[in-house]
Amino acid sequence: MTPRLPRDLWTATQVRELDRRAIEVHGIPGYELMCRAGAAALATLLSLWPVSRRLTVLCGAGNNAGDGYVVARLAREAGMEVETVAVVDPGRLQGDAARAHAAFRAGGGTTEPWRGGRDLEGDAPLVDALLGTGLDRPLEGDVREAVQAVNESGRRILAVDVPTGLDATTGAEHGAAIRADATVTFIGLKLGLFTARGPAVAGEIHFAGLDVPHGLAAGLDPAARRLDPARLADWLPARPRDAHKGRHGHVVVIGGDEGMGGAASLAAAAALRAGAGLVSVATRPVHVAAILAARPEVMVRAVATAEDLTPLLERATVLAVGPGLGRSDWSRALLEAALGASLPVVLDADGLNLLAERPGRRDDWVLTPHPGEAGRLLGCTAAAVQADRPAAARALQARFGGVVVLKGAGTLVAGSGGPLDLCDRGNAGLASGGTGDVLTGVIAGLAAQVGDLGTAARAGVLVHALAGDDAARRGERGLLAGDVVDNIRAWVNPADARRPA
Repeated sequence: MTPRLPRDLWTATQVRELDRRAIEVHGIPGYELMCRAGAAALATLLSLWPVSRRLTVLCGAGNNAGDGYVVARLAREAGMEVETVAVVDPGRLQGDAARAHAAFRAGGGTTEPWRGGRDLEGDAPLVDALLGTGLDRPLEGDVREAVQAVNESGRRILAVDVPTGLDATTGAEHGAAIRADATVTFIGLKLGLFTARGPAVAGEIHFAGLDVPHGLAAGLDPAARRLDPARLADWLPARPRDAHKGRHGHVVVIGGDEGMGGAASLAAAAALRAGAGLVSVATRPVHVAAILAARPEVMVRAVATAEDLTPLLERATVLAVGPGLGRSDWSRALLEAALGASLPVVLDADGLNLLAERPGRRDDWVLTPHPGEAGRLLGCTAAAVQADRPAAARALQARFGGVVVLKGAGTLVAGSGGPLDLCDRGNAGLASGGTGDVLTGVIAGLAAQVGDLGTAARAGVLVHALAGDDAARRGERGLLAGDVVDNIRAWVNPADARRPA
């Protein structure tokens, strides 16, 4: 089980500022912090693999290497058999890192130069102390070779602070990255560990605060905050005993062009499971019977023209536009009518692709792009979005307004101010068709009840991820969007446990 972690997430630059404050303002010597980091790393390794009495430490450059030499020294003092490999010449180290290497040598420790994959034979745990948070360019030379060899070694890997090759701020991979089983990170949680490639390479994340003073971050806003399931009870309070469906909003799902009625049906089912009082679907006539058969609780209206939408728009609380919408003339007419209705909108899928053709800005919508859709909205590639997901989320919100949900590993929620919100729940099983339509329905269903789009987006993203994790208990491969729908209800009723019996 992943250890309890702080909510606040920081950029590499911000963590360096926290380091500076600890050293210069609070008088903690940098070398003392390095020794604390090394001790925390060794303690983490022994907690994960307590039977290990042998260890390999790969040391590179900078303070990350210094942390590694502290680990090696303390492990030797604890009676462990330690192989220490210098992938970067220790003679190039400066400052505290050089001092850590000198202390290691003074205690009888020796290093071997990097000789390729031969250094990685065996099965002892391996400590990655090659490069830390300062990396901002592709790996090359011996370090890149070492990263590739480590990943092929089959050994258990603990990364120190961040896996080598991972950008600590953006989560991008600089050409290659260590694929760690666990990462122990210090002072402040790095944002890059939780988004883009971070979740795939960091493994189980452990945090060591290194006993720095409380209030170290005073006046410094985090780059992001992890969404906390404990907040769901505040966002989604228990319903009063005299509740009726009219109090919980009417979601109208607009989509389902020819051959794509399933997307609209999934969004509608999710909105119902999220607790919307009423849900209607406006779709092509050909899909009406199938949607009614699949979900009789949904009202379905055949919509041949945009004018056919008018009666539904007059009764709607929130619109969910885009699931299976397509890009036909019918699709464009329905989107235009929906956006002209002065109602809150959750916009997804082809609704976003059509928005990219005719950009607009408003405060009363939630945009839910995946990286490809985000790239079209920003006029760049999906790869460019993934290279800096936090910047892309902020750029989308600045350009289009409202609330932006940038989907993917480490989904980000960007509002008009304050830190980003990040969801570190969810799993690879959610990478299947229809799960995005379910998210659209959840957010719309919650927006119909709570009124505030920011709250609906944050709660919706978290509920969707948690329901996905429940659905994946029988395995991620083969998980269907409908499985997620089936697990929504428990997470949108967190406050029920507070009721007296």
